[in-house]
Amino acid sequence: MSTKPFQPLVVATNIEKTYRKGPVAVPVLKGVDMSVAKGELVSIIGQSGSGKSTLLHLLGTLDRPDAGEIHFEGNRIDNLAAAGRDVLRNRYIGLIFQFYHLLPELTAIENVLAPVMIRHSVLGYWAKRREYRERAKELLDTVGLGHRLNHKPRELSGGEMQRTAIARALIADPKLLLADEPTGNLDRETGEGILEVLRRLNTERGLSIIMVTHDPAIAAGADRTVNLVGGRVHTANQAAA
Repeated sequence: MSTKPFQPLVVATNIEKTYRKGPVAVPVLKGVDMSVAKGELVSIIGQSGSGKSTLLHLLGTLDRPDAGEIHFEGNRIDNLAAAGRDVLRNRYIGLIFQFYHLLPELTAIENVLAPVMIRHSVLGYWAKRREYRERAKELLDTVGLGHRLNHKPRELSGGEMQRTAIARALIADPKLLLADEPTGNLDRETGEGILEVLRRLNTERGLSIIMVTHDPAIAAGADRTVNLVGGRVHTANQAAA
């Protein structure tokens, strides 16, 4: 159990989401309430189809809920226009996924720099390029890839590509990191290494992290676990009922 003081960073209230396949409605989230404190590492666990990745995507404004509200630092974010959602993700919320989504033609350091290149105009980025490049080197060194700066994704292992993706998610110094099955495409030993990187970022930098996983052993490394069953948060009281 976490002993960190609870200062809400993200609060989701009564979140509902239904997907449609032609005439068929498929309810995925059915009134989810959850909150995450500043500096907390929270895992979301559940079987396939339980809605855990859907919930993470909603928290990251990659999609909108059909009902309910999501607040980030006290401000509602689920109803932001597309431009506002883009700014939020580019500056305040980092995202990593099971599949790394690295640009194959770019080196590791260039992939890490991509978000700040997108944020600025050409002249704006050029004026700060040395500062950003030093920041990217520092991040790659933090995740154990200081020796692989100029390697392209095809020259990296799965674990190295995921570490590059983590560094890319951190280049803007976000307040929240969302990780969707970050170890799901890796073997057990490599996955443990990625989990250790996330734990270190949480404990040493105070980074808030929400991590989706289907693996109870991975989830056990978090401060707290949110268990989704059938689109709802499953509690001990529900289990006893």
